[in-house]
Amino acid sequence: MIDQPTSTRTGEELSKEALAIYLQSQLGIVGDFSIEQFPSGYSNLTYLIRCGADEFVLRKPPIGANIKSAHDMAREFQVLTALRKGGYEKSPEPVLLCEDESIIGSKFYLMRRVKGVILRNRIPKDIIIDASAFHALSKSAIDQLVHLHQLDLRASGLDQLGKPEGYVQRQVEGWIKRYENSITDEIKSLDEAAVWMKNNLPASSRVAFIHNDFKYDNLVLDPSDLTKVIAVLDWEMATVGDPLMDLGTTLAYWAEATDADALKPFNLTWMPGNLTRQSVLNYYEEKSGNAADNIIFYYVFGCFKVAVICQQIYFRYKKGVTQDPRFASLIHVIKACGDNARRAIEQNHL
Repeated sequence: MIDQPTSTRTGEELSKEALAIYLQSQLGIVGDFSIEQFPSGYSNLTYLIRCGADEFVLRKPPIGANIKSAHDMAREFQVLTALRKGGYEKSPEPVLLCEDESIIGSKFYLMRRVKGVILRNRIPKDIIIDASAFHALSKSAIDQLVHLHQLDLRASGLDQLGKPEGYVQRQVEGWIKRYENSITDEIKSLDEAAVWMKNNLPASSRVAFIHNDFKYDNLVLDPSDLTKVIAVLDWEMATVGDPLMDLGTTLAYWAEATDADALKPFNLTWMPGNLTRQSVLNYYEEKSGNAADNIIFYYVFGCFKVAVICQQIYFRYKKGVTQDPRFASLIHVIKACGDNARRAIEQNHL
């Protein structure tokens, strides 16, 4: 029921002895020491560390990653610290940042484990989620997104973690460049979306702290009430920027029953009872009190961004840098994202 780790994948093992010695020196923790790797995840690698009665989660960059603006462990640790300072109770407690790459071969940080249910590519065994529960959960998820977007940036210090001026344009240009640097296949729908975004930049935008990867498998649910979110994970792309960029990415991940099958393992929002993308938009506007103007632009950007995230991983797989067999199917996700972007542009509809 509770999200559990599995055996560590080949090539992704950590040096148990070196890590145990380091954590004992830094935290004074003694007792039985074990390391297991959490499943899923296509970006940063995540491990369960047990030290005696204590349980921590260790996060480190993926093997072969060489993306300057991503996988910054120090920044992610800083985000968690600022969120806690700002009174946001749904982020895990940061414990330790290690910038000495000699310990496990890369920088990493530790946070306290939050036990709960995580909905990944399928409903966990022994769990039943009916349509009414999914309906309530989808609203609870958007409630958390709205709450995050309403945090007081200055009081928390979160305003120091981003540059909101020109954010939308920088993001569009940056993700287009990332795509161009990782192309493996010609995908006309993504080429068209890139041109369309550059020609349709919003004239103005709002400012909020944004997660940038907000979807079901980054939420920890209360095992006794699966409609209740007890923690939000994976803050590696969080920053200060336009909240509609965040909403657009969430909508891109928000698969519906009529979407391509390749998109459905990333978010169980396609199952009966969940809000549709249009209903998510309507509910967000109602709860936030703000109109989501020009949402098609933000949705197209979200589709493009999700495609590029997958493309960068697929590029490393095709180059042989990583051999995880799951990555072979990402090309279908990339093409499906492009199709959704093209459809939204042509039909002016989510």
